[in-house]
Amino acid sequence: MSSTNYKTGISVIMPTYNQGNFIPLAIKSLFNQTFQDWELIIINDGSTDDTDKIIHNYLPHHQITYLSHTKNRGLGSCLNKGIANAHYDLIAYLPSDDIYFQNHLQTLFEELGRNPDAILAFSGVKHHYMDTPKLSHGFASEGQIAGFDVQLVQVLHRKTNDRWMERAELVTDELYIMFWEKLTSEKNYVQTNQITCEWVSHPQQRHKIIREDFSGGINRYRRFYQIEHPLRFHGSTGCLIDEITAFQLFRKPIASVKTNDTLKILLVGELAYNAERMCAFEERGHQLYGLWIDEPDGFNAVGALPFGNVIEVRLENWQEQVKEIQPDIIYALLNSQAVALAHQVLINNPGIPFVWHFKEGPFYCRQRGTWNQLIDLYTLSDGQIYINQELKDWFQPFLMKQKEDVSFIVDGDLPKKEWLSGERSPLLSDMDGEIHTVLPGRPMGLEVTDIAQLANLGIHLHFYGNFLHKMFESWVEHAQTLAPHHLHIHPTCTTKDWVKELSQYDAGWLHFFKSDNQGDLLKANWNDLNYPARMATLGFAGLPMIQCDNSGHLVATQSLLQRLDMGIFFHSFEDLRNQLRDKQQLQRLRQNVWDKRAVFSFDYHVDDLIAFFRRTIQTKRASTKAKSTNGAKINTLVSQG
Repeated sequence: MSSTNYKTGISVIMPTYNQGNFIPLAIKSLFNQTFQDWELIIINDGSTDDTDKIIHNYLPHHQITYLSHTKNRGLGSCLNKGIANAHYDLIAYLPSDDIYFQNHLQTLFEELGRNPDAILAFSGVKHHYMDTPKLSHGFASEGQIAGFDVQLVQVLHRKTNDRWMERAELVTDELYIMFWEKLTSEKNYVQTNQITCEWVSHPQQRHKIIREDFSGGINRYRRFYQIEHPLRFHGSTGCLIDEITAFQLFRKPIASVKTNDTLKILLVGELAYNAERMCAFEERGHQLYGLWIDEPDGFNAVGALPFGNVIEVRLENWQEQVKEIQPDIIYALLNSQAVALAHQVLINNPGIPFVWHFKEGPFYCRQRGTWNQLIDLYTLSDGQIYINQELKDWFQPFLMKQKEDVSFIVDGDLPKKEWLSGERSPLLSDMDGEIHTVLPGRPMGLEVTDIAQLANLGIHLHFYGNFLHKMFESWVEHAQTLAPHHLHIHPTCTTKDWVKELSQYDAGWLHFFKSDNQGDLLKANWNDLNYPARMATLGFAGLPMIQCDNSGHLVATQSLLQRLDMGIFFHSFEDLRNQLRDKQQLQRLRQNVWDKRAVFSFDYHVDDLIAFFRRTIQTKRASTKAKSTNGAKINTLVSQG
């Protein structure tokens, strides 16, 4: 469509979602422009705050058009709707939380006028302003902000037939991929070099909800925008997550196997990693409901879940919904982020058996001021699930429970058994005669000097994870200078590829630490008590797990791996090299891990977990009946007296 079909002027597109209290200043900044041949097209993307009421105050203005979605459709959909309704031949963007300075549109308009072959012009921008107890400060760039694409608020471009990428195709914070690449691929763009707008910094900025380095991610994005379907998601600091493909196996109707033994299970909190494990309950005929934390971190899986048949319970009136559902049991879980919501449900529980399952971590709760709530969850719940015996023993002095122990032990976020499928790959060490180890998570405890020592001993380290490479960027760069031929960087390995990709290595690293608790629980820290999530990853791939030998100390991972005969425990890197060179012993270990690896799947434990739920329900009913009987006896004695 040629720009000659449009009037000369600027169509300003304002996408907005739950930013009602920002909008007045954004609109005022547009009214204050020295360039006045504009129209404003506001697209309300399903906001649930006062946005609609606030915008209606501006609708009498003849230059403003208001469009809305009943449900959130995403940034690309909003911008495409704005472009489709634009009357002018130039397009600008004013997100409802950003600000134009007075000469913003004028300078952009003049820049394009001076450059008729240019398709796009962008301005300089003020950004990342913040107040601290010590000072107020911000930054400014005359063009593109380092580490970010050119932002919407900076841009003016000619109207073309190009359209923004929408959510159904991909969710990303990279505006270049979403649109700028299409617009500028064969055309020029120019910049004003004048700072004429502000990209306003606040926690709900879209890129912060998407990017893992801002504690965002797919789970936070899903919860914030209330998305109920699977996504293709790729934050600029993470890896591609294709839920449509990955969870297709689990997005199927559950066979009608419900009987009188069917349980209605209300999940409360968040599911962390491997959330699809919950389908194991459905496969056994049980019905799941989900009540989720409202502001998850990137790794806290919450609904609406992209698989299975979990029925959502809304936070705003959860008590009424629970009364209507009448679940048989409440299963509250998992990490410290879930403590506040789990505690709220516990305190307001209308008598439903309540099980608390906690993974990590008690030390976070101490730091964040939720320790009292955590102890309530252990002492007032009807059943407790611990990730290991060591953590249960550690908690006991705090609980001083007099009632019957109703507890169970299972790790908190084990994967679904389906990811066990696949054949092992040939060992790299069989091909080149070298030693190859893998690090599928954070390099916990491994210093760059350790990598150099390992390299000198001929031990290769293969480090996986796009986001982790970014998080530990300086560590990676320094380690590569010291061990350029022995540190290998790989993209994130998705769950479905664990077996094929990771089985090519001789062994895998757990957290590297030397315990100093001397067997005293009071001295134990989280390294001593934790089961790292990577244990299941390495177990599924059939890899022996490497850890410093902490014999004589209380260390949960060492206890488990010794019991299962799956660990390589070393006193020095030379000792580690010698053990990894013992091909016969290593092969025996690898085969043992492969034979027993199902123990790291959720399905291996789920029947016992359901049996525990039933025991908890029976114990609760017996306790309630006993209290009722005792109450009746007391009332009888009082009346007789």
